[in-house]
Amino acid sequence: MKQQLIIGTRSSPLALWQAEFTKAELSRQFPDLDIQLKLVKTTGDVLLDSPLSKIGDMGLFTKDIEKHLLAGEIDLAVHSLKDVPTETPEGLMLSAFTEREDTRDVVISKNGDTIKQLKPNAKIATSSLRRTSQLLSMRPDFELGDIRGNLNTRFQKFDESDFDAMLLAYAGVHRLNFGDRISEILPYELMLPAVGQGALGIETRIDDNETREIVKVMNNQNSEFCTKAERALLRHLQGGCQIPIGAYATYTNGTLHLSAFVGSVDGKRTLRDEVTRDSVTEASQAEQAGIDLAEALLARGANEILAEIRKTC
Repeated sequence: MKQQLIIGTRSSPLALWQAEFTKAELSRQFPDLDIQLKLVKTTGDVLLDSPLSKIGDMGLFTKDIEKHLLAGEIDLAVHSLKDVPTETPEGLMLSAFTEREDTRDVVISKNGDTIKQLKPNAKIATSSLRRTSQLLSMRPDFELGDIRGNLNTRFQKFDESDFDAMLLAYAGVHRLNFGDRISEILPYELMLPAVGQGALGIETRIDDNETREIVKVMNNQNSEFCTKAERALLRHLQGGCQIPIGAYATYTNGTLHLSAFVGSVDGKRTLRDEVTRDSVTEASQAEQAGIDLAEALLARGANEILAEIRKTC
């Protein structure tokens, strides 16, 4: 077995939490293994002046770390799975999908208001087209703006701004102990999360069998099946653009249930659908469920919505 393992990670507080969590879990299973962290600054950490919807987010937080992985300078990379493109670079693979945190989005508001309680024409901070579309579909009066940066920075900017509320993923808010700032946890009926939200993806080189075997202890089958179903749906719909898509899968006693959302950026055209598959025992079956749901959405008109968005990306 390897004597040392080097984990590549971004340097944001949340990324470091994720890397330290992975290190602690691996150290618990392999106490004699020397595990080190290597910090990598990514394009997404540098380009903070433009909204993600303008610069695209395909690999912004992963590509630079993957370069170190391909060069053999690190042994594995720990990512927020929602940041990982559905196509991994040649020579790399996702070798483990960790147990998920609560996947829902949360409202952070200055007066403790929920989405329905926020005043007319309230100003909401979010850099996500997925959240933008779903927000405007239920509250077209909202004025939406952008706050970029790591989670700590976003809270600071929010507190100093004239925004009335901002939307974030529960997982990051909880992991960095900002839970007391949550005004509302949004139910799935109102807001479907990002694909892979709440899970960590551990990426390795395909030919590094030793590391792949080591990180297998981090894999959670429930998380793997659910996120692979969501990622297959996204892969089938996306076509390389940042588009308003939400998805959430559950897997219980062999039954996989997947819900998905596709909408226009202005929230005026939205589609939701779902699929249930019984006797799912292989990841490939979960992925096929995602493809099937994507096809159902396309047949109902998602292709028209996506075609309009792709004209601008």
